[in-house]
Amino acid sequence: MGNQAPRPIDIVIAEKNPLLQSSLAKLFDGDDRFCLVAVTADGERFMDAVERLSFGVGIIGWEMPHLDGRGVLQGLKGRADAPRIIVYTGSPNPDVPRQAMTLGAAGFCSKREPPEQLLGTILAVASGRMVFPFIDVSSLAADPLAGLTPRERELLAALAGGLTNQQMAGQLDISLNTVKFHLKNLYDKLGVGNRAQAVAFYLKGRESR
Repeated sequence: MGNQAPRPIDIVIAEKNPLLQSSLAKLFDGDDRFCLVAVTADGERFMDAVERLSFGVGIIGWEMPHLDGRGVLQGLKGRADAPRIIVYTGSPNPDVPRQAMTLGAAGFCSKREPPEQLLGTILAVASGRMVFPFIDVSSLAADPLAGLTPRERELLAALAGGLTNQQMAGQLDISLNTVKFHLKNLYDKLGVGNRAQAVAFYLKGRESR
């Protein structure tokens, strides 16, 4: 019997940029190691694809409309049939790989890397390995407060001080929508659902220092 070629790796992409969607499709086209099952424009559509389709590897952005990369990873937690996720992003935030790993991603690849790096990451992840840039693993168990941006820390302190969203917007000279956007990210990072839980988390963190 001759050796059979390995089955292609089924992939679904979540990428907001239409030009990059096209580039990624061309990257996989003609490469029999991969089978591009679907391309979606945001995290919500990616989660729809998870419900409808069977695939092994998902390649998702970090900053996406409707549902970002953090939200996708949180939504996949606990699913026995969840695809292995690679976060593929141009975000300059150096903490994104740590956050992605903490939330259960299997790999990370920067858009600043050559395309071959992404292909290698997919092959490794599909074979059961994890692929990340160097991360101080001791930080994975650290207080989530360490992963907050300076603006998120300001808002958390303001929440603990009892300020309303409108008052925070005025104090920080930002719009009300921007306050809501930062609060959503803040709640996601802390794993809480509302301001009371965020404040309790903040106060507990201060007591433990």
